[in-house]
Amino acid sequence: MSSPRPDYSAMTTNERLSVAGLMGAWDAAVESGDRKGAIDVLGQVDMAEQAGQVVDMVLANPGFYGFPRTP
Repeated sequence: MSSPRPDYSAMTTNERLSVAGLMGAWDAAVESGDRKGAIDVLGQVDMAEQAGQVVDMVLANPGFYGFPRTP
């Protein structure tokens, strides 16, 4: 029997990723500039509708969101 899916509605993006065990996958996708991969990760935590916009904002200025700045 599988565990019930968490209710992500009141969680921040980071909380959703942490609860789902996807923080590492998110970090790897952003750090490598993998837009599609990052969007796929957000889709797994009920953020499919806004995933493209969120990913584009993070990839446009990763340092602002705590990621290493790209040269």
